[in-house]
Amino acid sequence: QVQLVESGGGLVQAGGSLRLSCAASGSIVSISTMGWYRQAPGKQRELVALVGSGGSTNFADSVKGRFTISRDNAKVYLQMNSLKPEDTAVYYCYARLSLVTSLGPWNDYWGQGTQVTVSS
Repeated sequence: QVQLVESGGGLVQAGGSLRLSCAASGSIVSISTMGWYRQAPGKQRELVALVGSGGSTNFADSVKGRFTISRDNAKVYLQMNSLKPEDTAVYYCYARLSLVTSLGPWNDYWGQGTQVTVSS
């Protein structure tokens, strides 16, 4: 029943900005963490940014200072500034959440992905 729906991807020039949004829906009781991963052609999926329930954040070194993450209940946003061609990837929304109690059990959920292409 849980669904993560991303939006905001597209084509942008190097140096430009995009804002990705993700909304989680379903019978969600509690959210532990939400965030974003990405997968570039020929590479493994990698962490971009996470935000925990207490507001703590975790960024990949490659995006620090350029990307910010924010969360509003069951929505998470990724503001991407100063985009580079190497940011080109499919970006996946991620959530670790419980459908039972605020103490768990916890399960991982993924969106379908949204393409971000940065041209030079």
